[in-house]
Amino acid sequence: MAEQIFPTKGNLIKIKRSLMQARLGYDLMDRKRSVLVREMVSMVDAARELRGEIDRVYSEAYRALEYANMTLGVMNTIAQTFPVENSLKLSSRSVMSVELPKVSAELSLADRPQYPMTLTSSEFDKAYIKFNRAKEITVRLAELENSIYRLAVAIKKTQKRANALKNIIIPRFQSQLKFISGALEEKEREEFSRQKVIKAKKMN
Repeated sequence: MAEQIFPTKGNLIKIKRSLMQARLGYDLMDRKRSVLVREMVSMVDAARELRGEIDRVYSEAYRALEYANMTLGVMNTIAQTFPVENSLKLSSRSVMSVELPKVSAELSLADRPQYPMTLTSSEFDKAYIKFNRAKEITVRLAELENSIYRLAVAIKKTQKRANALKNIIIPRFQSQLKFISGALEEKEREEFSRQKVIKAKKMN
């Protein structure tokens, strides 16, 4: 590659500029990779905790539902009073130009429950609370796992670009710079020797 670059001062300046930009690009890619890895590690830890909790929460929720069924029988009438679930909202946030999902849902039980209290029991109330907790964990875990996947893909791409800069592009520019600098120095030495010979002939 270096031998194909014509050794001129213009090309020398151009290669020096390109080398500087490649080094800057590598530093930026390396910094981006570090930030993304740090972000992903924190999410992996949080997701691991939720995965350990979600089985227990769902198990408790279904057990509470079984108790409610035993006290109330088949709850088709009560089920029909619940509105269609449409509280999930999807937005996003950016981490080093990587779009990560943010999932939110109306999970608060501060308002009155979405069913007639006169038709239910305390066992049903417990099941309602536990399934809301299961919903909360499911939403959070879905957000985390999708974000982890996106971060892993972005980290892989960033690492690939950083490796290309470090192992291919920067060494190529360094080789071209060395070739052009060497050729120009040799040309200057030849010109200096030629001028000395001309000067010596004039003096004779």
